[in-house]
Amino acid sequence: MSKKSLIFALILYLISLAGTYVVMLIINKARPGTIVQTLTPQESPSPLALLLQIKPDEPKDQACPLNGKKFTLTERQAWEKRRPLAVMIENTPDSRPQSGLSSADLVFEAIAEGGVTRFLTFFYCDVQRMDTLLAPIRSARIYYMQVAAGFNKPLYVHVGGANMPGPADALGILSDWDWTGANDLNQFSIGYPTFVRNYNRLAGKEIATEHTMETSTERLWKVAEKRGWTDMSPDIKMAKKTIPGTDWKDGYKPWTFQDGTPGTAAQEISYEFWTGYSDYGVKWVYDPATNTYKRFIAGTADLDLNNQIQVAASNVVVFLTTEKGPIDDKKHMLYTMTGTGDALIFQNGKTIKGVWSKKDNEAQLLFKDEKGKEVQLVRGLTWVSIVDKSTEVAY
Repeated sequence: MSKKSLIFALILYLISLAGTYVVMLIINKARPGTIVQTLTPQESPSPLALLLQIKPDEPKDQACPLNGKKFTLTERQAWEKRRPLAVMIENTPDSRPQSGLSSADLVFEAIAEGGVTRFLTFFYCDVQRMDTLLAPIRSARIYYMQVAAGFNKPLYVHVGGANMPGPADALGILSDWDWTGANDLNQFSIGYPTFVRNYNRLAGKEIATEHTMETSTERLWKVAEKRGWTDMSPDIKMAKKTIPGTDWKDGYKPWTFQDGTPGTAAQEISYEFWTGYSDYGVKWVYDPATNTYKRFIAGTADLDLNNQIQVAASNVVVFLTTEKGPIDDKKHMLYTMTGTGDALIFQNGKTIKGVWSKKDNEAQLLFKDEKGKEVQLVRGLTWVSIVDKSTEVAY
């Protein structure tokens, strides 16, 4: 090769290198000194990647066991090989909009500490078609675990948890309940590439480290499969015999569901978890056209970052109970989650004044009307807000 050709090749190489550097700066722009972890296509399916080929004419006649919504047989065959994901997702203003909420089957909201709410978000039926990005993931709390326990050891997804000695020690309870070796997907025991810190998840917004943890439904189920946590629990091998594993649905009693009858009257529901904490104030506006309640947070439509869809629930439940706290210098909270108490159930544009009951930690949460009859929930997302019984709910 001539000297002129070598120089030309070198110039092309330098141009290519500079171009790659500029592209990577754009992709991985972060705070100074931050190491940004990124996933390659070989490490995991991309978020929101299509997973199932479903014919357009395939009927949706298979009810999801979590919320009664109808899906195709193809989707049911996929979810039946797995357990539900119960994922801790934060709700500070700096974390919004979150990723994945519009694809949830169930959501439970309560204060995690000092007036700041957090979600226990169930993903199962509605995410079989697409790998779904979930963010930002946060830490465990005992009362969310008490709710999750009623769903027969779902895969509990979190980043560490409250661990101060005392009644709020969530990590201690995880061990006491034997979840750590059975269904606990703690980021601390898994790490990259299942969990990734993405400082750029909110374009144009600088965010602190605690608001950056991402994962996806398929990454989580991949780890669970490697650990033997599918729909079946692993066999227990003993000295002289083997105890076979069981299906997570054994002993699980789903709620009862109805197709729903859209109401015609306008209905609007609003409440604050703590009076004066307007950043967490919630409003639900009933939409008769879809028979759902559209969610607003701090006066703004609550949109899913994945798809810009506003979160909409078929059932909104206000779960009234005894709140205790803050109980320590970390402002941790406690809620009474077993026994019985009052509840407001909003569905079909109407209000049902009822009660909730939960016999013990492992029992399913039930909702009944004032006559003691179980409330049939409308098929679709059910959102449960756990609040102190003194909370004022306007509707």
